[in-house]
Amino acid sequence: MRKNNFMNKIIKLKGSILAGIIQIFACLIVYKFNIPNPNIVLFVVLSASIVQSGYLAGIISGVIAVLYSAFFFSTDHSWIFYTPINRDKLCVIVLGVISNIILVGNLQEANRQAEHKIAKLESEKKQKKKELEQQDELRKALIAADAANRAKSTFLLNMSHDIRTPLNGIMGLLKINMAHSDDEELVRENYKEMEKAANHLLSLINDVLQMSKLEDGREELSSELVCLPDVFYDMKAIIDGSALDKGISVDFSEDSIWVHPYVITNPLYLRQIFLNIYGNSIKFTNFGGKISTKQECIEEKDNVITYRWIISDTGIGMSKEFLKHIFEPFAQERADARSNYHGTGLGMAIVKKMIDKMGGTISVTSEVGKGSTFVVELPFEMGAAPEKSKKEEADKENSIHGLNLMLVEDNELNAEVAEILLEDEGAIITMVNDGQQAVELFNNNPVGTFDAILMDIMMPVMDGLTATKAIRALNRPDAGIIPIIAMTANAFAEDVQRCLDAGMNAHLAKPLDDKKIKQTISEELRKQNACHE
Repeated sequence: MRKNNFMNKIIKLKGSILAGIIQIFACLIVYKFNIPNPNIVLFVVLSASIVQSGYLAGIISGVIAVLYSAFFFSTDHSWIFYTPINRDKLCVIVLGVISNIILVGNLQEANRQAEHKIAKLESEKKQKKKELEQQDELRKALIAADAANRAKSTFLLNMSHDIRTPLNGIMGLLKINMAHSDDEELVRENYKEMEKAANHLLSLINDVLQMSKLEDGREELSSELVCLPDVFYDMKAIIDGSALDKGISVDFSEDSIWVHPYVITNPLYLRQIFLNIYGNSIKFTNFGGKISTKQECIEEKDNVITYRWIISDTGIGMSKEFLKHIFEPFAQERADARSNYHGTGLGMAIVKKMIDKMGGTISVTSEVGKGSTFVVELPFEMGAAPEKSKKEEADKENSIHGLNLMLVEDNELNAEVAEILLEDEGAIITMVNDGQQAVELFNNNPVGTFDAILMDIMMPVMDGLTATKAIRALNRPDAGIIPIIAMTANAFAEDVQRCLDAGMNAHLAKPLDDKKIKQTISEELRKQNACHE
């Protein structure tokens, strides 16, 4: 580009250069050969060169030429010169000066024009580059949007299939039980199968919710003191139960050494990581297969200990191509995997994101027909072993025995389940069916009647968010401080935030966990007491 600009500049200047050369040679010829009437000759040459050169310099030179001719065509120069002067020599000098003026002027003008053109070309180049970048961004955005749409369609298709399958099973078994209610053994076995289907359905929903939280990036990784041997002992009971149904043996290495058993970590993440990995191995290992585990400490430094787990199975294995995508959402190697092995393909994607969030690594090797091996490495902050008395005190702190709780729930089955769970823990429950009843009941009872309110969100007459705002707006001393805890199936981050924005203190996702309920209520009551001490 620079070379082309330079050549264009040279071409632009050739006329001016040529004009200057012609003028100089004309002066030399006139001077050398004593040509008669040199002024006429030189005037013609000068005029021609002026016309050829053009631009502002040419105009200026023309004015000078006119003045020059008028001067030399005059016979009397005494008004200028006090002494005689050789006219021919003077002619050469004047024409040389004029030629240089023309040449310099045209060079400057040509340079200005060239710079203007270069600036224009550079501006056009930048604009073109910007347009190309914008087009590239639009193209990438279009590709991303298309991929997102395909992923959305795939997700909806997969979830439709995965939800319908267990639901159809449950509905079918219910019909069978109604038709054969007198066959107690058949009914009992069908209930077991329904429970399995319901648990599978719940796991699918939990996977979707968990993936949403991880993708959102707003979920904070909470940590607590954990005894690793206890966690894995509890998981082993679940894993052994699942493996037994398929005739699979699970071998936990006996030489596993817990160098430092007590660590600071997130126990829910830890359980979900390994239950997903073992569940995956069990799912894709045929009857009579084997799963083995080796656990070891690979590093202990600066109060951080790193453990490695090597989990190998004798399952169907995976191809090298699929291994590249195993940690992507909805990844499944076979078209019939969803029907034969059940699942959305989210499990390993969730595992990878959780491990990344915990600062660990996961890798996998596999061979079709021979099995797969997962290697997990996780760092933990080392913690001190707790005193037994402290654990007992913690259990006492989370007790809800004797508390008066208002339970706001419109679904009869959900209300009955929650009521039984809470009453089993010694709480006194008052039931209402919608938000309007909750506001009226709270307002019509003396201050301090209720210790906390468990509020569903989606209800007829008045929803939970509106009811919470109405309670907070009441003119009574306990309206602004009574713990109101959301109790809802809507468990996305934005749902939690809406509850908090409405004035609720905390959020509990359905299905309810009795330990989580006790812990949440106890924590909110402790916060309330701390604020009023």
